[in-house]
Amino acid sequence: MPVSDGGEMTSKHLKKPVVPVEVSSEGNVSELLEQMSDSAFQGRNLGRAVEIWLEMLQEETYILLGLAGAMVPAGMRKLVVYLIRNRLIDCIVSTGANLFHDIHETLGKYHYKGSHMADDSALFEEGIDRIYDVFAPEKEFVDTDEYIGKVVAGLDKDAKINTRRLMHLLGEDLHKRKAADGIVVAAYEAGVPVYCPAVSDSSVGIALAVGRAEHGNDVQIDVIDDINELTAVVDSMDATGVIYIGGGTPKNFIQQTEVVNAVIGHPGMGHKYAIQITTDSPHWGGLSGCTFAEAQSWGKISLESHHVMVFCDATIGLPMLVTAVAQRGKDIMAARKPLDYDFKSP
Repeated sequence: MPVSDGGEMTSKHLKKPVVPVEVSSEGNVSELLEQMSDSAFQGRNLGRAVEIWLEMLQEETYILLGLAGAMVPAGMRKLVVYLIRNRLIDCIVSTGANLFHDIHETLGKYHYKGSHMADDSALFEEGIDRIYDVFAPEKEFVDTDEYIGKVVAGLDKDAKINTRRLMHLLGEDLHKRKAADGIVVAAYEAGVPVYCPAVSDSSVGIALAVGRAEHGNDVQIDVIDDINELTAVVDSMDATGVIYIGGGTPKNFIQQTEVVNAVIGHPGMGHKYAIQITTDSPHWGGLSGCTFAEAQSWGKISLESHHVMVFCDATIGLPMLVTAVAQRGKDIMAARKPLDYDFKSP
C-alpha cells in the first residue's frame, strides 16, 4: 500500500502529476510541445526532445544529424535546409537516397502526391516509381543520375575522395548553377560537412557506376577515410550530440565514432546528448530501434547523457520538433557560434 501523510502521497515516484493538455486558439507549436512534455507516452518524449535540443544549443555541443528514411520525397528537404542555415546542426550523415532525392529536387524536379493503393503494374508501364504514396517519373531520375555522373567525370580519372568531398563538389556545382535551395548546396554554402557512408547502396552509387561505364572514370570513393575523418572530428570536440531521423547506416556510422576512438586509444565518454525519432522497435534486435540505454553498453552514449527516443513517424514528429526549437530557441540560435573543424581538403 502507498504510504500517505495526511492525504499526501510521500513516495518518491509520485512527485510529478500528469498535466492534461489544454487547447488554446492563441498558442503555438512550442507552447503545445511544452505542455506535452508534462503528458505521457510519445507526446511527452517529443516535448522532452525539444528540451534536449535546446540544451545542446546552449552548450558548445557539436551536433550530428543522422538522416535515414525517405525524408526528402516526403517533403522534409527545406526543413533540413533550415537546420543547416540556422546552425541547429553541425554535421550530416545521410543515406545516399536522401541526398539523391535532394539533388533531384534542387535541379528543379519534383516528387508527386500519389497513393499507396495505386496499381503498381500500371505505374511500371508508365515509367513511374512509387515511394509509398509518392510518385516520381523514372526518366527524371535517370536525368539526375546523368548529372551526378557528369560532375564526377570532371575529376581526374584516378582521383580518390571521401564522401564528404564528393558532396562538397556536388554542392559547389549546384551553387554555381544557382539551383534551388537544397540540403547539399546549403551544406556547401554553410561549410557543414555531409557524409554518405553507404553511398553505393543508393541512386548516387548507381550514378557513379553508370558514369564509370559511360565515361571510363575510375574515381574511387574512400569510405574508410570517412570513418577516420569523422572519428577525428568527434574526438576533437568537448561535447557531441546526436539527432537521428530513422536509424540505419547513418545512426550506426555516427555511433561507431566513439567505438573507433576507444579502439585507437582515445576513449571518450560517449555522445553527451541524443535524440531519435523512429518507428522501429527495440524488441526486434535491430539497430534502428536500439535504445540509447543499449548503446551505453558499447560506450557509444555517455552514461550521464540526456537522451530521448520518440517512437513516431518522422514526417509528423520532425516538423513539430524543429518548429518548437525555432520558436523557443530564437535567442539561443542567434548567439550560437558554429563549431567548425579544419578539414585537410575542402
